[in-house]
Amino acid sequence: MDVRPTEGCGPAPGSRQDAAVIWRNRALRLLDHVPLPIAVVEFGGRTLIVNRAMAAEFGLLPGQLRNRKILEFFTLRDSDTLQALAEAVRMHRRSQYPARVSWTPVDGRERHGEMTVDLVSDTPEQTPNLLLSLRTVEALREVPEPGPRTEVSPVEVRILAAAARGATTAQIAREIGITPDGVNYHLARLSRRWRVPNRTALVAHAYATGVLAAGSWPPAPPKD
Repeated sequence: MDVRPTEGCGPAPGSRQDAAVIWRNRALRLLDHVPLPIAVVEFGGRTLIVNRAMAAEFGLLPGQLRNRKILEFFTLRDSDTLQALAEAVRMHRRSQYPARVSWTPVDGRERHGEMTVDLVSDTPEQTPNLLLSLRTVEALREVPEPGPRTEVSPVEVRILAAAARGATTAQIAREIGITPDGVNYHLARLSRRWRVPNRTALVAHAYATGVLAAGSWPPAPPKD
């Protein structure tokens, strides 16, 4: 049998693997032009991909952050986030999780912001990677501060009304038509926005600020 060596060791031109490499490189180039700081890390915390905006926070090039632990650069201020992520992986859930973080950029002055964590994988059975996007406090403040009645979305009002009735997370998810992780995501964002510690305080704040109508049962927003 005549066995001749093939030239090169990369994917054959025109193959499915070759096409995947091409699209991956295009996606990475596009990611580098996104002004929002973004990173992809393994569930264990090792950094796989960093765009220029993320690396620029620390005066580095993207390659200098790869294979480093993401928590070498950021301090997590929400202790419950890691537990929520571990539970989501165990239950094969895919959702977004907001987390307050702080970090020290190249100018040496500590900064604060919100890291949105998305669990991403090709199949639910795979251990997901974490897609991280960072918004600084300055960026968050660029949105004008709305009044108490207008700072909640229609979905959040429905979640608050269901919570006021004593519905569980699973019951709220079925009623609203979103996942339990989606319910927790909205509640976490409301808790941070209103600076309250738990669901009971959220409901109390909703009544105190007119998001939910006082003296109405079942709980509902004001009719106007």
